[in-house]
Amino acid sequence: MTRQQLFDKIKQKESFLCVGLDTDISKIPKHLLDTEDPIFEFNKQIIDATLPYAVAYKPNLAFYEAHGSKGLASLEKTMEYIPEGVFTIADAKRGDIGNTSNMYARAFFENMNFDAVTVAPYMGKDSVAPYLEYPRKWTVLLGATSNEGSFDFQELLLDGTGEKLYERVIRSSAEWSNPNNMMYVVGATRAESLIGIRRLVPEHFLLIPGVGAQGGSLEKVCAYGMNKQCGLLVNSSRGIIYAGDGEDFAEKAAKAAKDVQVTMAAQLLRHLH
Repeated sequence: MTRQQLFDKIKQKESFLCVGLDTDISKIPKHLLDTEDPIFEFNKQIIDATLPYAVAYKPNLAFYEAHGSKGLASLEKTMEYIPEGVFTIADAKRGDIGNTSNMYARAFFENMNFDAVTVAPYMGKDSVAPYLEYPRKWTVLLGATSNEGSFDFQELLLDGTGEKLYERVIRSSAEWSNPNNMMYVVGATRAESLIGIRRLVPEHFLLIPGVGAQGGSLEKVCAYGMNKQCGLLVNSSRGIIYAGDGEDFAEKAAKAAKDVQVTMAAQLLRHLH
């Protein structure tokens, strides 16, 4: 999917919502456990319920890999079920040297046909380059995460520059490619950081986790991070997929997704017109 196609989808749905499919079998409604493939059945109903309000889905690979080959089969069925024209992100956070990255890129872009994959850039350019070779595919680099441990390294000041490590990573990696096939992950709970990040990468799309259950402010993210093509994919996982735990879980997920979409539509109107 091209950047223009993604922006067109955002305008069409008046939404930049990405639904995270972090499907934990211990949290899904109990009545689904009797189905042939509970994880896929849960994902299928969540997708059906939220598709009018979402432009992207982001399965977190750990929740599928934890179940071995059965879990990967559930993931493959989920990918086949997501309609064409909907942006898909493999939340894999891979990061390894070139030959291994070649295999990861093949797995996610060729075998599973994801549009994008999350990648840790800390091994440098040669560990990221294999992903960037795929046309119409996206590499989503970890930029500034919002977990507690992010302060261990990302916030370190580089000697004599006044620049933080995460800022150097974003600034340097932006030279490896362009805004047409590279995004950055920036945690919503550090929305003020978006001001400086937008100076470094004004045109790139940013994948923003942490809105909803983790407490990030959608309004602040839009105020500091939106650009002329929206430039945001805001992810919500638990706040949507676990909005309900009974037989009406899909309806409650739909309502939660719609509530986010309504706010997003207002933000798009405010910042793009």
